[in-house]
Amino acid sequence: MISRNPTDDCIAPKVQKIEMKTLLPEHLKAYLDAATARDVLPMFYLELVSGLRKGELVALLWSDLDADHKTIFVSKQYVRNPSGEVILSRPKTETSVRQVSIPQGAVDLLIQEHDKHPDNPYMFPSPVTGEMYHPDSVVKLHEKILKDAGLEHIRFHDLRHTFATLALQNGVDVKTVSSMLGHYDAGFTLRTYTHATRQMQNQAAETMGNFMAKVM
Repeated sequence: MISRNPTDDCIAPKVQKIEMKTLLPEHLKAYLDAATARDVLPMFYLELVSGLRKGELVALLWSDLDADHKTIFVSKQYVRNPSGEVILSRPKTETSVRQVSIPQGAVDLLIQEHDKHPDNPYMFPSPVTGEMYHPDSVVKLHEKILKDAGLEHIRFHDLRHTFATLALQNGVDVKTVSSMLGHYDAGFTLRTYTHATRQMQNQAAETMGNFMAKVM
């Protein structure tokens, strides 16, 4: 219908990459101790072993936990719409609807948390309203925990990066980490966590070097 593509003269904007920070392994105990002191350990422990988005975390219901199989079902999230209102919606991609395996320690903490409010459907109800914990309140709580622990400021979203980085560095394969995070493909995970996979490659190279030294 037209003789040329009008987008040929367009200059694509550069993607603004936000610097990724993570909690260092040696800072995890201080962070979790501070969370314990504020009586919110189950929420932040779960975040560090699952890497959930904050909207997914606050939307969890007690019924989303399968204690026998040690999984949580992520099928919804709270997000802010264009008008600024926080609404419940499905996760942004189909791969974000997922079963996430969690350690027994997390299951035990979640059961203890539920025992505090057995008739409330939310996994982490607000202590003020008894309803959903507002995502912004969780962020502010995270910032207070960092301050209590005397740690450098990182975003709440960086707890998700902390989970992924530590999982990869401790031998969890990229495909598994990708599915736990709800990424649409493992390639995205690889590109996002190059720093962690680079360390894995170095370890693999050292392992192969040791093997070849024995052969020769």
